Amino acid sequence: MATDPGKTRKTKTPATGRKSTTPKVKAKVAPKPEPAAPATVVESAKPVVLGPMMRKPELINAVVAKSGMKKKDVKPIVEATLAVLGAALQDSRELNLEPLGKVKVNREKKKPSGKVMIARIRQSQDLPSEEAKPDPKDMGAPAASPTAAE
Repeated sequence: MATDPGKTRKTKTPATGRKSTTPKVKAKVAPKPEPAAPATVVESAKPVVLGPMMRKPELINAVVAKSGMKKKDVKPIVEATLAVLGAALQDSRELNLEPLGKVKVNREKKKPSGKVMIARIRQSQDLPSEEAKPDPKDMGAPAASPTAAE
């Protein structure tokens, strides 16, 4: 009698006289290996450098041009602002200064020449345009009074 590998055998147990079913175990076949996916080339992220680096004298000149104040008045303010920002970053504080954005130090590593900080800066999408005039309230100048025509 030929046996079908997909069917079960029925045998009588001698003690009870009941029939038991035991399934035949099929030999496991290793799955066929899938063909390898085509190799993809991953390029590392490239830094976005759009222009030359801005240094402190250029920053001072830009503030003078934007504010209309004298350079001798602007220079100590810019230097004090940079010192406060540097101290805050040194203490690993998170900065939220619009329109600069939100600055958070992610990692830092001490080197013999100083500390290297990896920071994330998140800016809002709608930054003010270059032609935007500074707010007179921010510069300490009296605000223009409304005219009778308004």
